[in-house]
Amino acid sequence: MTDSPHQSIWLGYDQREAAAFEVARRSIRRFDRHIPVNGIYLAALRGNGMYYRPTKVTLGVDGNTNQMIDVISDAPMSTEFSISRFLVPTLAKSGWALYADCDVIFRRNPNELFALAQPDKALMCVQHDYPQTTGRKMDGQSQTIYPRKNWSSVMLFNCDHPANKRLTVGMVNKLPGRDLHRFCWLDDDEIGALPPEWNYCVGHSWLNGQSPAIVHFTDGVPDMPGYEGQEFAEEWRLLNASVVR
Repeated sequence: MTDSPHQSIWLGYDQREAAAFEVARRSIRRFDRHIPVNGIYLAALRGNGMYYRPTKVTLGVDGNTNQMIDVISDAPMSTEFSISRFLVPTLAKSGWALYADCDVIFRRNPNELFALAQPDKALMCVQHDYPQTTGRKMDGQSQTIYPRKNWSSVMLFNCDHPANKRLTVGMVNKLPGRDLHRFCWLDDDEIGALPPEWNYCVGHSWLNGQSPAIVHFTDGVPDMPGYEGQEFAEEWRLLNASVVR
């Protein structure tokens, strides 16, 4: 059971990755069935007025898939939760809120991650430092390069920290995504570092023999063509088969 009622988990949701969302939620529920696990649904956020950024859809360079474009950033959005993730402190309101992309599996109890929380930090994450490349990922979506890439794919928010009060709904809806993903509302000393096993990016991360606590299929989940044989794919498929639909 979770140690505090003021802990919550928020998973990005994209209708194209509904199976991945259920796998991620299932991977959490096998460790803890009490902590709230919420989806970040773009349509609902637009419906209640919390998300009003202009988005357009164009045909991808492969000529077969649609590519979402964030108009303010003038940049592609690979998922529906590319920007909406930064509404988590507003949605959670208080306590510690853990955000994760939906293309993950938890291999250890998320309460172990909450136990790493440092009250003087506004946000904690794995601070990746690896070469970035352009190209395609997932179902033909564009790869983009920006500072602190993938830091925001797993974030532990201290919703009560005064620095996070700067992250307003208006800011989330008006600033370029690249600024939000580099945590522009925070000073560097307000960002804490999580151990690297808590966001192991398949194909990009190295742990020197450690076992990943969160596996992140950042290029594409194993049910997408071309990603069936990647590391931890069989573990993902076993979880997918166990999901009650």
